[in-house]
Amino acid sequence: MLTLALSKGRIFEDTLPMLARAGITVSGDPESTRKLILPTNRPDVRVVLVRASDVPTYVRYGGADIGVAGLDVLREYFAGSGADGLYLPVDLGIARCRLSVAVRHDFDYAGQVKQGARLRVATKYLHMAREHFATKGVHVDLVKLYGSMELAPLTGLADAIVDLVSTGGTLKANGLIEVEHIMDISARLIVNQAALKTRTALLKPLIDQLRQAAQATEEAAA
Repeated sequence: MLTLALSKGRIFEDTLPMLARAGITVSGDPESTRKLILPTNRPDVRVVLVRASDVPTYVRYGGADIGVAGLDVLREYFAGSGADGLYLPVDLGIARCRLSVAVRHDFDYAGQVKQGARLRVATKYLHMAREHFATKGVHVDLVKLYGSMELAPLTGLADAIVDLVSTGGTLKANGLIEVEHIMDISARLIVNQAALKTRTALLKPLIDQLRQAAQATEEAAA
């Protein structure tokens, strides 16, 4: 039995067509069931639903053989726990977005940075934010938040936020603007290295099929 770890939401929805290309159909809708283990049309493959930030942990320690996680999650995880035991064979090219710095539309971010001001920044991506501002030589105090990031500048909790941006609609609706692009984000296939060695006959064909699905999706979008 192969166990695939996915998180609910965009990654789950974007992964389904790729699994279908690999001949795998997930039974059940995670939004309408409380079950955390979903069967598929293949008796040797099942899906477990976990928090996005927990996907690398499940794969690394054998709770799942394979998983899909955003580069944002992986970068934060690797900074805190290292990458031992994990193999990242494929950029699936799904769940695309970007990690950016945003501020209130009336906040002079460039001026504050130029003056060497110390900024308070709200984010859940502490490692990546710290690395970004250190590279730029900007002094910051980081405030860890888990959601509703846009509220931080509006309530005076922070001068800026570092968060994922897709269309920018949420920022605009809350009177915020994007002032710096940190990195592009997409979802990656991650594999337990020990499982890859011991279950090669099951895992390698699936990895190859998902790689081909990613390539086909990229070509179709070109």
